[in-house]
Amino acid sequence: MFFSYVVSNPSIVANLLWEHLQMVGLSCLITVLLAVPLALLVNNYPRFSMLIMGILGIVYTIPSLALIIFFVPILGLNARPVILAMVLYSQVILVRNLVAGLRGISPDIYEAAQGMGMNGWQQWWWVEVPLILPLFLAGVRLGAVVAIAVATIGAKFGAGGLGTLLFDGIAQTDRYDKIWAGVISVVLLALVINTGLLLLEKLATKQST
Repeated sequence: MFFSYVVSNPSIVANLLWEHLQMVGLSCLITVLLAVPLALLVNNYPRFSMLIMGILGIVYTIPSLALIIFFVPILGLNARPVILAMVLYSQVILVRNLVAGLRGISPDIYEAAQGMGMNGWQQWWWVEVPLILPLFLAGVRLGAVVAIAVATIGAKFGAGGLGTLLFDGIAQTDRYDKIWAGVISVVLLALVINTGLLLLEKLATKQST
């Protein structure tokens, strides 16, 4: 049933896949741009750690459907409240990974870098980034998979994406072909992205050891 619908409607599936990828890609980009400074703030100023991580932890406990509904009156029925929810969910994963990576760097490494005359920026780029890269990629990988799932639910709110097939199939009578096409497409997308980022993560781990 999955292949029959995809073969019969390749352009529809391709357009929905592209919409899904756009939402996931944009949310991941925003997440990274926010998570890096937040992680540095938590690591360098421990007094902010409990506040920031506490807020992110509370947000992560809110069901994705409820979080999207909360933003709909403000941002409307479109992709924006869905992307915002995706960013918030991914944020806690990535910030935690980055902070764990930064705090796991031995003080001896910093002393060696300072002994070589490196300034703060050079230590960040040449020491910290290579060492935390595997954990960073792991956070991006997990965040991307979460974003794919949230984007699927977002189709219910006019965001588009592969979830459209799933919800259209549920709304229509005996359209199990659409339901299966939506479910399997989302699963395959998550598997492909997870596998690709996992390979990058393993490569980064080898290079950092």
